[in-house]
Amino acid sequence: MLRARIVMVPVVVMVAATLLTGAAQPQEAPVGGDMGLPSSSSSESSESRVAAVEALGEPVQTGFEVVTELSGLNVPTAVRFSPDGRVFVAEKAGRIKVFDSLDDATPTTLQLPGTGPTYDFLDRGFLGLALDPDFPAEPWVYGLHTRVHDGYTYSDDCSGNVGCMADGRLFRFQISPTNAVVAGTEQTLIAGNWCQQFTSHSIGTIEFGPDGELYVGAGDGASFVNVDYGQFFGGLIPRNPCGDAPVPVGGQQQAATSQGGAIRSQDPRVLGDSATFDGSILRVNPENGLAFSGNPGGAGDDRIVAYGLRNPFRFTVRPGTNELWIGDVGWDTWEEIDRHQNPTQQVRNFGWPCYEGNAKQSGYDGLDNNVCEALYASSGAVTAPYFTYQHGLPLAGGCTNSTSSISGMAFYAGGDYPDEYDGALFFSDYSRGCIFAMLAGGGLPTTVQQFVTDAAPVNLEMGPDGDLFYVDIVAGTVERVRFTEGTGNNPPTAEAVAEPDFGPAPLTVQFDGSGSTDPDGDTLTYAWDLNGDGQFNTGDGPGRSLVDPTFTYSIPGLHTVQLRVRDTSQAQDIDTVTIDVGNTPPTATITSPATGSEFAVGQTVSFAGTGTDTQDGPLPVTAFSWKFDLHHCARANPTNCHVHPLQTIENVTSGSFVFPDHEYFSWVEMTLTVTDSDGATSAPVTRRLDPKLVELTFRTDPVGLKVAVGATAYPAPETLDFAVGSTISVSVESPQTKSGVSYTFESWSHGKGRSHDLVVPGSDTSYTARFAAPPPSNQDPVAVISASDTSGLVPFTVRFDGGDSSDPEGDSLSYSWDLDGDGSYDDSKSSTPTRTFTVPGAHLVRLKVGDGRGGVDADRLTIMAGPQ
Repeated sequence: MLRARIVMVPVVVMVAATLLTGAAQPQEAPVGGDMGLPSSSSSESSESRVAAVEALGEPVQTGFEVVTELSGLNVPTAVRFSPDGRVFVAEKAGRIKVFDSLDDATPTTLQLPGTGPTYDFLDRGFLGLALDPDFPAEPWVYGLHTRVHDGYTYSDDCSGNVGCMADGRLFRFQISPTNAVVAGTEQTLIAGNWCQQFTSHSIGTIEFGPDGELYVGAGDGASFVNVDYGQFFGGLIPRNPCGDAPVPVGGQQQAATSQGGAIRSQDPRVLGDSATFDGSILRVNPENGLAFSGNPGGAGDDRIVAYGLRNPFRFTVRPGTNELWIGDVGWDTWEEIDRHQNPTQQVRNFGWPCYEGNAKQSGYDGLDNNVCEALYASSGAVTAPYFTYQHGLPLAGGCTNSTSSISGMAFYAGGDYPDEYDGALFFSDYSRGCIFAMLAGGGLPTTVQQFVTDAAPVNLEMGPDGDLFYVDIVAGTVERVRFTEGTGNNPPTAEAVAEPDFGPAPLTVQFDGSGSTDPDGDTLTYAWDLNGDGQFNTGDGPGRSLVDPTFTYSIPGLHTVQLRVRDTSQAQDIDTVTIDVGNTPPTATITSPATGSEFAVGQTVSFAGTGTDTQDGPLPVTAFSWKFDLHHCARANPTNCHVHPLQTIENVTSGSFVFPDHEYFSWVEMTLTVTDSDGATSAPVTRRLDPKLVELTFRTDPVGLKVAVGATAYPAPETLDFAVGSTISVSVESPQTKSGVSYTFESWSHGKGRSHDLVVPGSDTSYTARFAAPPPSNQDPVAVISASDTSGLVPFTVRFDGGDSSDPEGDSLSYSWDLDGDGSYDDSKSSTPTRTFTVPGAHLVRLKVGDGRGGVDADRLTIMAGPQ
């Protein structure tokens, strides 16, 4: 889910990952295009990429407003709307809230039916929700959630970063008109065949297509921090826990030959390897979970229609077509929107982990893995992204964040929005906190503009009247984006403030509504329900509109006060505030760990707190609520962070967790609140838990070659901060070229192989990758013969000398002579041989010299021997 992901009851918990994790490195970003990625097959039209995207650079568009429709939700992940007005909201822990309408304040809560609880930790949980296309006539509700893998037992031991292996479960059940699960209708459609070792990139979206087929997506289940080819193990998890080829469960994978880890996303491409559903999208029959009739097949499992995906957390079907539009969460650099034009006819490979965006992924490229190398060599094997955008760079003129994670996809199919939005694709980025509209202009979507900012969207859905709705996982709300300009009036926003809002009876409270606003600048009138009887009988109307009334409460208890504001067109908004009379809110205190504490990865962190109340005294364990949030920050700017709600634990005063191994830079925020017997809740108290950091320097010899650390290749030397005890993947490509010279990897200074995993030590350390240059091209030696005499009467003796021969590189020379003229250089190996000539005539003497590296040269000399 939002790639990623504490708290614990009195057991050990681990904190890890980040919702929709993606790190960030600024680079120049092409939009669409090829960038070296193998092209799509020739059957795909030229419209398969956006050639250019116009960035309008405008803020939230004029005439729209964001309205909270549902609130008070506990980590919501998805919303679906029924034609009968009901609204279904998935909550990450494994619940469905059913609202009779958007005005229903008392939803029905359903626990997911079926075997085993939802595995709710970090990005694992209940993330996919759908209603039958003929709902409510066919009252089927569909869900997709993470569960503990077969062979593991769900317990608190599964809450950590090592935790338990997970897989997914697709299920359905019928619901009655009174929002009850119809007994006996629960069905598990798919269970297992997802194998997820790490706590992110879990299951994601389920969506119905136009022919009634059900599309099901899931991430690769691999490490979101390091290059992962199946080498990681620990705790409850053995080596190669998924049994990926070519070694069995418990076997040690090798980088070049492994088909495990993230490379599992390429399973359908590998003949003879069983295809898991990790990093894939399935097209299944919603009645039984088997392949839908007419599936293209040929991908190891005929349910798979798309693979090579990292975390296709959200996808949608383009109205009027069979096209899948997929938001694939990137790793270090690129977010992708992938377009699958023909899932009913073709299986598409989108390239992960060999590719990210339009380019080779440097960390996995450095493995020289057989699967990726074969993919690189196969033209047309990978479908390029339709659209990419880069971490750290503005999108549509703004909405910049060093990290990015695409988190929602929905097409506008008509309604009250202006005509320019017809056919537009809305997509959201959780890390950036923005929603964008990619306008179609009568064709495919191409022009990106900002649409909503300052949100935490994890699901986009078109709802009643065609308006865009989004689920805000942090606020716990479902929001609607309405267009109001066409009505000629924008409604006001009420804001009620009370001072004080608690105290002993009698309590006199001063109210203030002056913070209320109207987007059109209309004059507002104010009316208050001060006594909770539902009647706005204080203020309102000309001459008696009260912005700041005073009221005295003499009866102890909680009193709900409402403020209603109206503009000149009588459009209105209501805000509420609660007054606690005769009671003082309790106070929460975190007693451990101490402020400013730092922790190494794997270190056990004990936490504890107290709660006191003026009226109740020390509060019992049932008053306590702990919440843990992961703040994932940019390496380049540790203050640039986004927040991922992880987990909450109720009814404990203390516990412990193991400090997580997580992508730099991240820290954990622990929050404690307590509630007294009167229902008053304390102000939250927080404690920041930071990792211990060291500097690691990566060098190359010669200097200036590249080292891949995690997802990014850096020109050496490069010094980076890491958390002590964390595990990082390090590799170098070989050969590398610098200044026209090719260098081949020889060794690391710490004795590891070219690609390896490194546990960060407790002090600053330097590592050097040593490379060797090939010897320079050899030059031939020069052979030179001299002689003591070149003529004489027989018999006479001549001393020959090859000592004037030379070699340009100074190599030692070898000598071979043909002294008798028979053509064979075998008469002497000396540099100064002699011969006595006894036969008159001309005698040819030859010398051949060699430098030992294949270089040779020859010289000749004629000796004239006369008769005696």
